[in-house]
Amino acid sequence: MKNKYRILKIAVTVILLGFLLSFSLKKFSGQKITDNKISVKMSEKTPVYFIDEKDIREIVKKENPSGKVGDLNIPALEKKINALPAVDSANVYLNLNGKLNLDIKQRVPVFRLNKNGRDFYVDEKGVEFPISKTYSHPCMLVTGDVQKDEYKKLAELVEKIDKDDFSKKYFIGISKDNGDYNLLTSEGNYKVEIGDLDNIEFKVKGFKTFVEKYLVFQDPEKYNMVSVKYQNQIVTTLNPYFKENDSILNVRNKELAKASIVPVKKPNDKPKPVEIKKTTKKTTSSSKPKTVTKPKEIKKTEKKPTAEKPKTKAKVKIE
Repeated sequence: MKNKYRILKIAVTVILLGFLLSFSLKKFSGQKITDNKISVKMSEKTPVYFIDEKDIREIVKKENPSGKVGDLNIPALEKKINALPAVDSANVYLNLNGKLNLDIKQRVPVFRLNKNGRDFYVDEKGVEFPISKTYSHPCMLVTGDVQKDEYKKLAELVEKIDKDDFSKKYFIGISKDNGDYNLLTSEGNYKVEIGDLDNIEFKVKGFKTFVEKYLVFQDPEKYNMVSVKYQNQIVTTLNPYFKENDSILNVRNKELAKASIVPVKKPNDKPKPVEIKKTTKKTTSSSKPKTVTKPKEIKKTEKKPTAEKPKTKAKVKIE
């Protein structure tokens, strides 16, 4: 009898709890999700405004026209928000009091890429997403045929530039030409050629050395390009349109040696030892006709060869 009484008591308790639970769920599902019960939080560290709270509230209303808790499909709503191009992740959940919470993290552009006529953003994960008609985020502009497998390394390069005061001051853009990357500078018209995206810190350090040791003494308009893509050396290309463009070889040679710089010579900067050879040939040719016209004096010159040789050597030494 006791066992039957216990079983009956448990069954009645379960029925009562089920009735109360169904009543509570019915009451809960019938609640309205008003505007004050919708909480939208943007959790990105860098403030971006590709989407705002108003946009999210409109999506909630479209997904749940009745506004009732019971008619809201939370997984579908979460999927809808995650499908937005500017959204990195979204978490949607309900509290017991019927409050709808939406925690959203937007994508933060690392650089803006102009490629084959297209213009779009790329985030730190290397994900493309379109530009907005209402908001433009300040970031590095990149041009050229950049491949998708290079996005992450390129994003790392841009982040290093943004964190370094020297690089942030000098570099305002990046271009890719003929497979090589170039950093566009804020001073002068020259580019800094870095080649590939490997050993970036070492290459930027080499350019910094060039600036501190040499460029501060020169007009930046003198150069077309400063290349740091070669290991342990810097190669400069002069600007042919700069009027006062003298040869780098004649300026601060000691500083160039310390910085291991290999400047590119101008076409007119050729050494002049060739002129010395021409003068020596003229002297020898002038002496031959004298020996032909005056054969009697040949013996005299042969007897005193020491008198002629010192004269020719002295001319060479002077020149």
